[in-house]
Amino acid sequence: MKKIAAALIGALLLITQNAFAEPLLKTEKLADGVFALVGSTGGRLYENLGLNANYGVIDTPEGAILIDSGASTVAAKALESEAKKLTGKPVRWVINTGSQDHRWLGNAYFAGQGAEIIALERTVATQKRLGLSQIDALRHELKEQLDGLKIMPAAKPQAGDKASLTLGGRKLELRYFADAHFAGDIVVWLPTEKILFSGDHIYVDRLLGILAESNSETWLAAFNHAIALQPKRIVPGHGQVCDSAKAQHDSGDYLAFVVQGTKKLAEDMAGVDAAVKALGDAPAFKHLLNFSDLHKGNVSRAYLRFESGS
Repeated sequence: MKKIAAALIGALLLITQNAFAEPLLKTEKLADGVFALVGSTGGRLYENLGLNANYGVIDTPEGAILIDSGASTVAAKALESEAKKLTGKPVRWVINTGSQDHRWLGNAYFAGQGAEIIALERTVATQKRLGLSQIDALRHELKEQLDGLKIMPAAKPQAGDKASLTLGGRKLELRYFADAHFAGDIVVWLPTEKILFSGDHIYVDRLLGILAESNSETWLAAFNHAIALQPKRIVPGHGQVCDSAKAQHDSGDYLAFVVQGTKKLAEDMAGVDAAVKALGDAPAFKHLLNFSDLHKGNVSRAYLRFESGS
């Protein structure tokens, strides 16, 4: 049965790769042994295995480190394949930067291959709360790719807001600054290379999404702390590898626009409809993909959170 399942997964990956002129993930070398895997800026699709986000691979003498594990076993195997191509080594560690489905639902596959799953306690708490509902929500698009998927957060999560880790001489840090896209989101910081894997703190090229789970005000604070690290290269959660100026414009400035505008309107008790009308244009950000689909909803949810005082 396992051989049949493996064959089916392999066939699906081959069909998916052949269906696109370009690969599912674009590889970009950032430094010696440090790579970004850049996914689509569009939505989760059956054809892209839900890999519409960015991931990271770090080579060490003791094995590969993978940043985020995909939304299914099929996606996890695709990421494993990329990591092995780049490093020639098995994945030793998998680090979760957050709790959105494509950040962590592939954990069980990697744990089954002997990898250690690494996350902060506060990230794991959100994963446990949302895991089942995320699988249900993905079922419409990913279909049988989710069959047999097991929810597996890190078994021994890291306590506190910061963890300093070393594997094969490669130093990295897990940093929590404040709740962002989801509660417990973190960044992965390589202090030697000054490379930031931002997770969903930073979106470029496409508009970020302020969800019911998101706190726009604390997200802005977390963004500011991340940029204060003064990274040379940033692997955003979505979009092309960038510098701080690009991240500031596409994420920081947008969050500031939404937070400052909705907070004042909520203090004035203007009402959500008035807030959406007042802030709905935002010409500085219309060039971002998904603006027309997401912006007014972002304003609405940010305003309602300020209005509720939560």
